[in-house]
Amino acid sequence: MSDIDKLLQVMAMLRDPHDGCAWDCSQSFATIAPYTIEEAYEVADAIERADMEDLRDELGDLLFQVVFHARMAEEQGAFDFSAVVAAIVEKMQRRHPHIFSADGIASKAPQPPSWEQMKSVERAAKGTQLGALDGVAQALPALKRAAKLGKRAAFVGFDWPDSNGVLNKVHEELAELTEAQANEDQDAMVDELGDVLFSVANLARHLNVDPESALRQANAKFERRFRHMEAVEGAAALKDYAESDLDAAWEAAKTATD
Repeated sequence: MSDIDKLLQVMAMLRDPHDGCAWDCSQSFATIAPYTIEEAYEVADAIERADMEDLRDELGDLLFQVVFHARMAEEQGAFDFSAVVAAIVEKMQRRHPHIFSADGIASKAPQPPSWEQMKSVERAAKGTQLGALDGVAQALPALKRAAKLGKRAAFVGFDWPDSNGVLNKVHEELAELTEAQANEDQDAMVDELGDVLFSVANLARHLNVDPESALRQANAKFERRFRHMEAVEGAAALKDYAESDLDAAWEAAKTATD
């Protein structure tokens, strides 16, 4: 029995309606989806920490999520794990015609159209996704979804010519946010702050930077500096510091941790 067959067997036993796990048997696609998203982020976290042992475990957890969804689909008579594998093999071969010929054998075909072009053709072929923005998952983190929406729009020509144009847009949106703040208009502040964040996501694309990765890096940097400041100054004491003292402690933390 192969390793994947063992995993499929474990999943089938967990979902057995008579002898399986009550929790696993009670789950649905909707209840498992949040765990799937969480596991994907834990994979990304292990990669950022360069923890290979943890990455191995997290990839296993993510694979288990795929098997879980496939098992539930099989129980409904929709598809099984083999169909999932067959679908992704076919898709990868189709999207890499410069690597695979029609029968899946490596070929010397010319460089194919862009990845986005091929996905656009596939969406149109399905007949249900005709707009440039169709198919961008609602469940994506908002920042990542903003980046994907901007990329899709750019594919049909709706974009700034260069990063300077986007940077100017960021400044424009910041000015509008400042005005909303001055007017103490809460609804306008929410709207304008959203525009700032959306513009920043598009700036990241023009700079060839993944905004999610950049923000995670900024989060880690802030956490590293703040924890150092707490350790040196004392967490309880910080709340009583004057602004100038906090600034000095923060600068010292930056120097010590960067």
